[in-house]
Amino acid sequence: MTMTPTLSLTCRSTALAGAALATLMAGCQSLQSTDNFLGIITPYRLEIVQGNVITREQAEAIRPGLNRAQVRDVLGSPLLADPFHANRWDYVFTIRRQGAEPQLRRVVVLFKGEALESIDTGGDLPGEREFVASIDTLKTSRAAPTLALTDEQLKALPVPAPASAPEPVPPAPTRSYPPLEPRT
Repeated sequence: MTMTPTLSLTCRSTALAGAALATLMAGCQSLQSTDNFLGIITPYRLEIVQGNVITREQAEAIRPGLNRAQVRDVLGSPLLADPFHANRWDYVFTIRRQGAEPQLRRVVVLFKGEALESIDTGGDLPGEREFVASIDTLKTSRAAPTLALTDEQLKALPVPAPASAPEPVPPAPTRSYPPLEPRT
């Protein structure tokens, strides 16, 4: 009989301590934030990319009068091609990346029959380099390499010797091979 009151007292004190801890954790908003827990643990967040990235260069490449195949070649397949609105293609792009601002863009392409009638970009679209810079979480200076030689580099190149007449190639020797099938 002496064990029952001790066990009961231990269970009650454990339950009270657990309830007090739960109340403290639930009531203290400063301990929990969206980016980390207690300033120590940062949870992994999955990068979610949906839809087609449409840049300013792509939007400028299409013009009224292009057929559906040509528009698809430039912009890619639409995210939404509704059978009830056959003359409308919707391109939606969303990205959520840790360390970068979430992005949402909607581009609507309207057709008249098989020809492109108009494109609604919903505002300014970023250029390709601007888009890459907006999702780059490393933020390091990565200068693009030069693709053309300067005048000094061109002068430093060795001058090739003038091409002489190619030597005539001797004709290949004729060879005689045994027949693949026996002669009958």
